Amino acid sequence: MSELNTLTISEARDRLRSGEITATELTEACLKAVEDAGALNAFVHHTPEIAMEQAKAAEARLQGSEEAPAMCGVPIGIKDLFCTKGVPSQAASAILNGFKPEYESTVSQNLFDAGAIMLGKLNMDEFAMGSSNETSTYGNAVNPWRRGNDDAALTPGGSSGGSASAVAADLCLAATGTDTGGSIRQPAAFTGITGIKPTYGRCSRWGIVAFASSLDQAGPMTKSVRDAAIMLETMCGHDPKDSTSADLPVPNFEAMLTGDIKGKTIGIPKEYRMDGMPDEIEALWQSGTEMLRDAGAEIRDISLKHTKYALPAYYVLAPAEASSNLARYDGVRYGHRAQLAQGDGITEMYEKTRAEGFGAEVKRRVMIGTYVLSAGFYDAYYNRARKVRALIKKDFDDVFAEGVDAILTPATPSAAFGLGEMADVDPVAMYLNDVFTVTVNLAGLPGISVPAGVDAQGLPLGLQLIGRPWEEGDLLNTAYTLETAAGFLAKPSKWW
Repeated sequence: MSELNTLTISEARDRLRSGEITATELTEACLKAVEDAGALNAFVHHTPEIAMEQAKAAEARLQGSEEAPAMCGVPIGIKDLFCTKGVPSQAASAILNGFKPEYESTVSQNLFDAGAIMLGKLNMDEFAMGSSNETSTYGNAVNPWRRGNDDAALTPGGSSGGSASAVAADLCLAATGTDTGGSIRQPAAFTGITGIKPTYGRCSRWGIVAFASSLDQAGPMTKSVRDAAIMLETMCGHDPKDSTSADLPVPNFEAMLTGDIKGKTIGIPKEYRMDGMPDEIEALWQSGTEMLRDAGAEIRDISLKHTKYALPAYYVLAPAEASSNLARYDGVRYGHRAQLAQGDGITEMYEKTRAEGFGAEVKRRVMIGTYVLSAGFYDAYYNRARKVRALIKKDFDDVFAEGVDAILTPATPSAAFGLGEMADVDPVAMYLNDVFTVTVNLAGLPGISVPAGVDAQGLPLGLQLIGRPWEEGDLLNTAYTLETAAGFLAKPSKWW
């Protein structure tokens, strides 16, 4: 029974329903795995009491006369960006030290209503700003994968690094993540798991600490595409508390996993062939293309001509929204407040609190955002970036209008890099990790990363599929076909 934590959601569901295992046994196995994995620093707030209470409630439900939901009895981790009632929710920032919400985020509430079990809160980059989980007030999350015989600690990616690390190391069966510019898909690729960012508006943002409100979207991080389909269906749904939440029916995504993509058209964008792209990434992309062609899809070269402007546009728009969203963290009502000297007034309180509470990367982005929104630069930067965003979205609209069903690209420009390796380089070099993912957020589209191979050092590599808006079911089916063809079964060797 000790290996129960290695189950997928679909395997656990079937065994829970048949009575072969209990939710308590499954939860205890995961709690033990979490306890033994301190070296990964994936879980930062542990909630074993809540987990056991939820497990007992799930057991009663599973033994009832009505068929329990698919997520019932499934132990998961919750990214620290989601507000969880009575449990610390800090967004990995010192400025929210001690904050325990009196309410539950809509996404976590949906999961708990379906019987899912919370093992604890997961590490992440501070306020979801980062691509390596090195900006967290809790310290770095660590990737369970290692390069060959090298003991160097690797990044699990960011900002959902704790989620990716926990799922890849079998500490939980799945985890929630959020994606503002690739923060589900990039860590999924770095750790050999599946991560989907749904269409903007498919999951409610209510109760999720905001980074960039027009880009943020929650999604599941799982061990397989089938699991992603099961968990996503539970997370989705219209929420009147979120004005950007779509009032659309949520289909049964799992039922759409037929594995049949005959007659589908897959676009290959020429602009994603970047200078300096490693040969391994190029070869993986080519291999993925052939897998989809062999499955009966038509492959078509396409052009997304404004792609080269996506990264600069993103790094104007996202910091602008962040500077506005983070203005509320001032030490007045909750979280950290600086110690004041005699004679200090409210201005000094704001300045000292924000200087102490925010990390370097968050400060950098808040200052960039404030700059581009200032009177003299608003039109030159912010408005121009908004226009570029509209052009990027139109590129995708035009391609989909011409009959393309999904677009295949690499998920990341490299495999996972070492923690600290990027510390002394220009911050822009770190931002380049998002080069393949930010366009999807700017256009509000669904995107999924699927593990498809390993590099020469044995590290996982992912491929990204981008779908039409609101057609997550179709996208998941294409991803399921790719997953089946790639046959990725590698797991990290346990060293922690």
